[in-house]
Parts: sequence; C-alpha cells; structure tokens
Amino acid sequence: MSPDNPDPERHVDDADRSAPPPPSGAAPAESVSAVPPPAAPPPGFGPGEGPASAAYPGEGPAAAAYPGEGLAATAYPGEGELAPDEPRRPLRTVATVLGAVLALAVLGGPLGLLWAVLAPDTPVLKTAEGAIYAEPQPEQPIAADGWFSLLGLAFGVLAALALWFLLRRWRGPVGLLGAVLGTLAAAPVAWQVGRRVGLATFDRLLDSAPAGQAFTKPADLRAGGVDWLLGVVPVPHGNLLLPAFGAAVTYTLLAGWSRWPGLRPEPDPAAFSWVSAGTPAPTAAPEPPAPGAAEPPRG
Repeated sequence: MSPDNPDPERHVDDADRSAPPPPSGAAPAESVSAVPPPAAPPPGFGPGEGPASAAYPGEGPAAAAYPGEGLAATAYPGEGELAPDEPRRPLRTVATVLGAVLALAVLGGPLGLLWAVLAPDTPVLKTAEGAIYAEPQPEQPIAADGWFSLLGLAFGVLAALALWFLLRRWRGPVGLLGAVLGTLAAAPVAWQVGRRVGLATFDRLLDSAPAGQAFTKPADLRAGGVDWLLGVVPVPHGNLLLPAFGAAVTYTLLAGWSRWPGLRPEPDPAAFSWVSAGTPAPTAAPEPPAPGAAEPPRG
C-alpha cells in the first residue's frame, strides 16, 4: 500500500483493471456519502426544536401540541344557532297574519266590557215622544267617547308590543300589517260589545215605562261608527281608528329604535371569543430516535 496505490489488493501497473466489488452487506461509497448525517441540535435545544422548527409555522411538535387551534379561532360559540332562517313560506305568512287579526278581534270583546264598566250611563227621561236627556247638556256621552279613545289607544300600543315580541320571525311589514288589521277589527267588536251591556233593559223601559219616569241609557259612541262601502265593505271612522293608529305608531317606533338592521336579534361581536371553547389538551412531544436506529432518507 502506498500513497499512489490506496488499494492494497491492486497492483500499480493494473491501472485499467476495475476495483473488486465490495463485500456483501456493505453500502457503496457513493450511497453512503449521499445521505448527510443528521445535524446535531444546537446547545440548549432538544430534539425537534431549534431555529429550523420555527422557520415553517404549523410544522413540527409545536404545531401538533394544539391541533386545529388556527381553524378553531374563527369558530364562534353558538354560530349554528345564529344561522339565517329558512325562506318564509307565503302560506305560513298569510296564516300568521290571519291568526294575529283573529286573536286581536277576539280581544276586542274584553275591551268592550271594560269600556262599558268605566263609561258612565246617561240619565234620560221618558216622554210621550220617547226618551230625552234629563239634563240639557249632559257630560256622560262625552265621557264615553273619551274612555273609548283612551282604552283604544292603550289597546293598540299593547297589541303592537305583543306582536313585536311574540312574532319575532315576522318582524317588519308582516307584523305591522297584522297589528293594524287586528286592531281595526277589534275596535268595532269592542264598540258593539260595550254598547249592548244594559241595552236590553233600556229598550224594555223605553217601551213599558210611563211618561215622566227617569232611567239611564248605556254608553254609546257619538264620535265614531262604521260606514258600509257599496253596502258590503265596513269602513270604520272616528275614534274607532284610534287603536289602529296607536298600533301603527308603536310598531313603527319599535322598528326605528331597533339595534338590528334586520329587526331580529343578531350575534353580538363583543361576545365572540377568539379561543375555541373545546381546545384539546396538548399532546406529548415525540420521543427522539434511538442512537442506533436508522434515520429515513430526506429529500
């Protein structure tokens, strides 16, 4: 063996003869040198740590410690509950409006009974021509109109508030239409129910009482009533329109003061959390390979 002949099995003069093959089990020199040895981590860093692990965010053991943290940050709590409602069905909308109108019209009955209790009766005197007022200028008919107006306005306001909170899904033109039509139907019902309380007794005394006998006439409206358009369509007027007026104004104010553009509750951005409520517990870092274990090729 010499510096000019590194192979002891090969003679200097046999330059053109190829080198003998390596023994079985030994890797070729080129393949051994092609795979670089694993670089040792700098002092102070453990396996899988170091500047290289921070070069690519989302890789390495640090990324596996909190899986899905970046995706879960955009998932707000209760997002499924705040999904937009399905498209409204026309038949369901019409049924909702008709149901609101019918419910308010039925509530006109108790309103009329309350008006009959609060409104004073007017004293009258029986004569040969019929009944006349016992006083030249009685105040009771004016009081009856005033009580009906106040009760009607209050009824309209309460009806608008009830429909606003009960029919949240139909807030807007549908809810306003139901409130207005319902109070328009409730006003004549309240008038007819209230004026008939004690009316049978008045008619009986009017027919059978002798001349000069005094009795009372139940409350009735003088500043409102119902006209019939073409003899078919009822058109209320006067203070019968006050419940619908109160409902329309109240519902419009509620819509104007609403904090949500869609008039329905929407998610509050201040209540969102940027940390997922179900963040999994950090997993253990992978163990370093054994000293004698072969490392898989890179590249």
